[in-house]
Amino acid sequence: MKRSKKKSAAKGNPRTHSRANPQANPLWGGRFASGPDALMEQVNASIGFDKALATQDLAQSRAHCSMLVKAGILSAKDGHAILKGLAAVEREIAAGAFTFAPALEDIHMHVEARLAELIGEPAGRLHTARSRNDQVATDFRIWVRDAVDRIDAGLSSLQRVLLDRAHEHAETVLPGLTHLQPAQPVTFGHHLLAYFEMFDRDRGRFRDCRARLNESPLGAAALAGTTYPIDRKATAKALGFARPMENSMDAVSARDFALEFLAACSIAAVHLSRLGEELVIWASARFRFVRLSDAFSTGSSIMPQKRNPDAAELLRAKAGPIIGALNSLLVTMKGLPLTYSKDMQEDKVPTFAAAEQLELSLQVMAGMVADLTVNKDAMRAATSEGFLTATDLADWLVQELDMPFREAHGVVGRIVRLAEHKGVGLEQLSLGDLKLVEPRITADAQRALSVENAVARRRSHGGTAPKQVRSALKRARARWKQANKDAKR
Repeated sequence: MKRSKKKSAAKGNPRTHSRANPQANPLWGGRFASGPDALMEQVNASIGFDKALATQDLAQSRAHCSMLVKAGILSAKDGHAILKGLAAVEREIAAGAFTFAPALEDIHMHVEARLAELIGEPAGRLHTARSRNDQVATDFRIWVRDAVDRIDAGLSSLQRVLLDRAHEHAETVLPGLTHLQPAQPVTFGHHLLAYFEMFDRDRGRFRDCRARLNESPLGAAALAGTTYPIDRKATAKALGFARPMENSMDAVSARDFALEFLAACSIAAVHLSRLGEELVIWASARFRFVRLSDAFSTGSSIMPQKRNPDAAELLRAKAGPIIGALNSLLVTMKGLPLTYSKDMQEDKVPTFAAAEQLELSLQVMAGMVADLTVNKDAMRAATSEGFLTATDLADWLVQELDMPFREAHGVVGRIVRLAEHKGVGLEQLSLGDLKLVEPRITADAQRALSVENAVARRRSHGGTAPKQVRSALKRARARWKQANKDAKR
């Protein structure tokens, strides 16, 4: 029995695990006589994902060091040594020569420990007047701010493609649908501009998110501020923030900037998913409205004839994990009292993943829309089904016969039923057929049944008439150019 127990322990039985490190962590070890359990070390470490914050952490350490020197809290000599050491750490990380170890928990402790190895005692002075709490909050805000800028660039590229394709197809007619049923004829350019507008609102949401998150937590320290005469405005300016955060407790505990970012990501992902679904439908053999290029299609391992819109389908699927990231962080934050709790360490994994997937999705969608081939003939042929110009006939009855719209609606409903009975489209009914239902109808009404006329007459602002589409394109392109100029400021 004794031999069995020893064998179990040697294999890492969870009941008999040993200490991973008999010495306390040197960065917080004064309070502790021994090191953490191996499982505690495993669950506690975040370096596996927050090493992505290395660039941001080094930037805020440089800003903090320079401020300490200027404030007279740190000597110029020590400040110079620290900045030189931080530059060496940055080179090691960039070259892939930096060693990451779970025992040091996070990126902050890794940088500080390596700095101590490089420059010795002055490294211990860098943490004066700050805490890992305000460090991580600062790093994370910078990372999210950078992600917003990358995503905005991706949205802009997709918008440019949509503008170009909408211009190309300002007069291409296809059925507009409601409930996935034929409704009214529209132009393909008008349809694509609807997505331009969706993505334009997405850019607005990200811009709003960026403006709100662009405040610096650095200097809030653990939660209560610091007794040192620091200059938080200086560090905020050095890191590109508009201002320091007003409340030190809020500074270290707020994650609504990440929630807002993930909400914007989720809505953008939903818009991509909707367009992805349309591409799947349009590319199907039943519709044949578009053909996706070889670059964004796949085949079948068993059916040689297959041409699958996998890229579009994957964009539908990727909305799920992005929305899940938002839900994950909402649930993590919902019960946390002020200020910092270790739960908040789990904010980065879903945020990093959502940003990465959204950036990729935007690139894929831009590629698909740019490369797709439009089948104008199939689109136009589809407008002959579903009595798409029924509303136009009702409008003619209102405008020419002064008939109340509700009455006109009923008249046209009976005409549709007649066409259905005859197995023809509305435009194929004779004038005599129309007069059987409403004797006052004239030959002029038959012109209202033309798909091209129906589209051309919808000249209201935001309508689908080619003339309106071209006007909308001009306005949209001007807004797009202005947004891109603003983004560069």
